[in-house]
Amino acid sequence: MALKKFKPYTPSSRYKELPGFEEITKTDPEKSLCRPLKKSGGRNNQGRITCRHRGGGHKRKYRLVDFKRTKRDVAATVEAIEYDPNRSARIALLKYEDGVKAYIIAPVGLEVGAKVRAGENAPPEVGNAMPLGKVPLGSDIHNIELVPGKGGCIARSAGGQATLSNREGRYALVKLPSGEIRKINADCYCTIGRVGNIQHGDVVSGKAGRTRWLGIRPTVRGMCMNPVDHPNGGGEGKSKSGGGRQHLKSPWGHVKGQKTRKKYKASNKFIVQRRKTKNSGRA
Repeated sequence: MALKKFKPYTPSSRYKELPGFEEITKTDPEKSLCRPLKKSGGRNNQGRITCRHRGGGHKRKYRLVDFKRTKRDVAATVEAIEYDPNRSARIALLKYEDGVKAYIIAPVGLEVGAKVRAGENAPPEVGNAMPLGKVPLGSDIHNIELVPGKGGCIARSAGGQATLSNREGRYALVKLPSGEIRKINADCYCTIGRVGNIQHGDVVSGKAGRTRWLGIRPTVRGMCMNPVDHPNGGGEGKSKSGGGRQHLKSPWGHVKGQKTRKKYKASNKFIVQRRKTKNSGRA
């Protein structure tokens, strides 16, 4: 996918870089695989805002994506590559030999007319789903399950990929996109290849309005607020005494930068190597 650049006829087009959408072959989604999507505005069932800076945005329909690849040992043909407003990756429309249709995340190199299948006997080719115990070592994979049969939940965003590095008994050692190396049950399914739409991270919106179309509202710094609204608020200007220069805190008073993961979490035993962080090089 190549990004489109625009001539600077207006301030919004001066630095704008948007997707080219050359890989999209079908504009209207499959009606049978769409469901209504209600907007929450970042509010929970009590009407309280639990996720700030959400609201508005264009109306969407949710596409039912098959993360489990439940139809095993049945060949499917890729009918179209479509845009999905609910995720950064593209989705591929499959039609199985028995006429059933389904969506999957579209990996790099998957084209219309290609044949894909899922199962233990599936060849390790792009778009095929198989257990980690059957995948060749060193392969790039995505849409990885953590619990057998639960459905893929790792490496699903645009350009995401993990690498199967080794196997130890009934576990496979997978290097995740974050750099973490983790043990995963070898019976868990994954999909071969890397998620498409690699240049998604290079997109430049160009104007605030386009961000509002995505349902993202403006963010105001805590330093600009009053003490009643934020722990960092108050003071005259950029005050060094009272307002805005304390240790960074969230609006609820929690100190930022601290680790939030539980110290004795049950899944710690499956992590072989922690992900690389900015502070990992410090003593």
